[in-house]
Parts: sequence; structure tokens; C-alpha cells
Amino acid sequence: MTAGADGADAERPGGFVAATGDGPPSAGAPEVRAAEVRVAFGGLSQIRRLTNTTVPDPAAVPAAWERNQPVRAIALTLEAAGIPPSAVDGEGRRTVTGFRVAEGERPGTVRVEWLGPHGSGAARDEERQLTACASVLSPLGWEALLYRGPRRRRFLEVEPAL
Repeated sequence: MTAGADGADAERPGGFVAATGDGPPSAGAPEVRAAEVRVAFGGLSQIRRLTNTTVPDPAAVPAAWERNQPVRAIALTLEAAGIPPSAVDGEGRRTVTGFRVAEGERPGTVRVEWLGPHGSGAARDEERQLTACASVLSPLGWEALLYRGPRRRRFLEVEPAL
């Protein structure tokens, strides 16, 4: 899948892009998707190891690629940790409860929300689920702060830790 001009995920033959939560549910078998995510995250870990040569723990610092494409990096990291992405149908209605990753309000930041279909209880679970997302991101060099936005919905603002 790849992000389209509208930010939604779309199928892309021969390539992998982590689900941001704005595309359709994965059409393939769950075990195939899990294997693709594992391979992609392994590649990201390799990028960190090979490019973060000036820091004591290369795995704990986002690589330049991640800093340049933080939405993709955060989405891949969350999916690799087993946290499910949300999904939408062809008309943009939420069909699956999970994370949604999008560009933040400030350059270089990412917004992570916990969304689901109407009546799914996503709002009730968002603080717990977003806290779980933050606990995955923090050891990997991302600063994830929990905020309360409009209609009292919580979200994470994520950026590379200094």
C-alpha cells in the first residue's frame, strides 16, 4: 500500500508501505501482512544500525529516513509492534478500530489517534491504547506526548526525541 495524494492508503504493486489507518483493511491474509511488516521493520532497524554510527545505541535514535518520513516510520513501528491500524471503506467511513497516523500541526511532528467505527467504543479505549503506542515509540527515540483535543478526544503528538 502507498499513501495517495489525499493521504489515504492505496494498493501499489510490488511495494510495501505501512498502513496509516486511512486506507482500506488489508486485503491479504493476516499472516502474509505480518510477514511483510516484519521484513519492513527489520529493514528499518538495519537502516538505524548502519546510519546511526555516532550514537551509543543506534536502535534508540530515529534515522534520517525516519525524520524525513515520520508518518510512514511511526505507522510501520506501531504495526510492527502488533498494534492494529484503523481502516476506512470506499466512502471514508471507519470500518476498523485502531491507530491513525497523520502529519502533525507543526513540521516534523506526527499525530496519532485511536479511531474506530461509530459505536465501537474507540473513544473509551483511546487513552489506554495511545499510552500503549507511546510505550512502543519512546524506547525507539520518539517523544510521544498525550493531549486532549476537540470534543475531549485524546491524541499523541510524536516527534524525534532530542
